Amino acid sequence: MTVITRRLLAAATAAALASAVTACSKIPGVYVYEKDGQVAAEASATDPATYVENNWTQKIVPTVHDNAVDVTTVAAAIADDPVAAGQQYGNRTGTGSPFAFMVKGSGKVTDVDTSVPTGPVTVEVPVAGGKPVKVTIATGPVIAGTAIRDAVKFIAFGDFTNQIDYAEVANQINTKAKTEVIAKVDRDSLKGKTVDFYGAFSALSPGTIFLVPTELAVK
Repeated sequence: MTVITRRLLAAATAAALASAVTACSKIPGVYVYEKDGQVAAEASATDPATYVENNWTQKIVPTVHDNAVDVTTVAAAIADDPVAAGQQYGNRTGTGSPFAFMVKGSGKVTDVDTSVPTGPVTVEVPVAGGKPVKVTIATGPVIAGTAIRDAVKFIAFGDFTNQIDYAEVANQINTKAKTEVIAKVDRDSLKGKTVDFYGAFSALSPGTIFLVPTELAVK
């Protein structure tokens, strides 16, 4: 093989490798894999705000509504065996991650706490022959966590360019919960009333159900 031929082969190999992948994103420490010629298309397709805007009404809310289990059933299962309950009723996005559950219920509002940023509204859901199940509904202005994103099952890390975008999807979903669900309820007048709810919570601590709502109706 001549020197010229070897140089041509080396150049061709380097060009092929450079065009196949890009080393990393512009955010230090955040690595991505991008197929050549698809960077712009993928960025558009997985933009978190656009993704949630396109899927909130069409897919996220209906998924929770159609698959939610009565919160009293889930609470009893968790109290009996948290892991078995998670495997039966919840979804886990990765090893070590908490199970996230889609639940529904109806109960009386016993407390509205506006002194803390999460704006917890306490709802007691009756249980025949037993103690009510206490559900805390987050009303903001601060709503954190990934409960809805993780519970619906169809939103996967691999659908997005990097972990920053994947995390932002959860933030955008929580924003939708505030603007499309919570904002339509007069929180200050809730105490003493009965509410019907659908939503999701992550099993972060035993016995605590801190729900992000996808539907909330006052009776």
